Amino acid sequence: MTRLHELYSETGQSPWLDNLSRDAIRGGRLANMVDEGIRGVTSNPTIFQKAMTGTDVYSGDFARLIQTGSIEQAFWDMASADVTAALEIFHPLYEQSGASDGFVSLEVSPRLAYDTESTVRDAREIHKRIGMPNLLVKIPATAAGIPAIRQMISEGRNINVTLIFSLERYKEVVEAYLSGLEALARSGGDISRVHSVASFFVSRVDTEVDRRLERIGTPAATALRGKAAVAQAKLAYQIFTELFAGPRWQALAAKGAQVQRPLWASTSTKNPAYPDLLYVDTLVGPDTVNTMPDATIEAFLDHGSVARTVDEDGDAARAHLDALAEVGIDMADVSRQLEDEGVAAFSKSYDELLQALEDKANEHRAGSAS
Repeated sequence: MTRLHELYSETGQSPWLDNLSRDAIRGGRLANMVDEGIRGVTSNPTIFQKAMTGTDVYSGDFARLIQTGSIEQAFWDMASADVTAALEIFHPLYEQSGASDGFVSLEVSPRLAYDTESTVRDAREIHKRIGMPNLLVKIPATAAGIPAIRQMISEGRNINVTLIFSLERYKEVVEAYLSGLEALARSGGDISRVHSVASFFVSRVDTEVDRRLERIGTPAATALRGKAAVAQAKLAYQIFTELFAGPRWQALAAKGAQVQRPLWASTSTKNPAYPDLLYVDTLVGPDTVNTMPDATIEAFLDHGSVARTVDEDGDAARAHLDALAEVGIDMADVSRQLEDEGVAAFSKSYDELLQALEDKANEHRAGSAS
């Protein structure tokens, strides 16, 4: 038994892999990681950009696909094939866990982050295209994404809500989930098979807050560095425990509803001065997910701590955010900036990926013509 197994069995937290590549699927690495205790996978446009442009493993499929479709369609066909293969690897775990783990995520086009209707259509299409019960479609928690999330839940579709950066937006995400389940129940749907996670991004918060604290430059400000992300995540967990309790939730739970687990995303440490497991060891607790890149998983297997920490020092977490406000840090402005940057980064990766595939297609056509 590895530390990853212990993380789940002893604390109730599910470790997921924040990476997906055809090499790992076909070479057996992904299956081996399941054996080591990994219980799910997340992907995003940046991950696919690195996978598809950093190896020739896709070349054969790509050359075939561009004969009959567009560059963008070729990407979605290749991404869907990878996700489907990963879903098959995780399906036994999905069944063994009673449909609580074994999920693989695929994101809607980042170009649609500010378009509710198109997000709904894209999410439906992904679910229709892949059609496996352990698929999670990722929708960003933008203002336009919130009603799309509610609509998808009301249709009984599994959703990974991504790019959450603030406590206020997190509350909106939970409301979308609860009201979506209520709508599904009213229509006679089975809410017991609906699964959702709320992906709260962590390390990026410290990166931006630390930058602002250093710009302020006072001793009081610089003393607050490196703590905002964990403090905010701990308060998010408090909100989770409060909202998934009481009469409203109990009525849904009586019909078989599952909680929408908080998922800690962006958990690799960006500042080398901070501990490598800062955003893992401090956020361990029941009914949560931590999705980690390969290097963070290796670090956790080597020296991670298996101890419940996510609901420790809640008062200190609130006091820290208050202290940030006192020195001039506007967390609402931080979250708006990070959301905009997150959408822009994924859109940039997506556009660069399509351009790289276009370049490959032109090379292939030139080679075929010569």
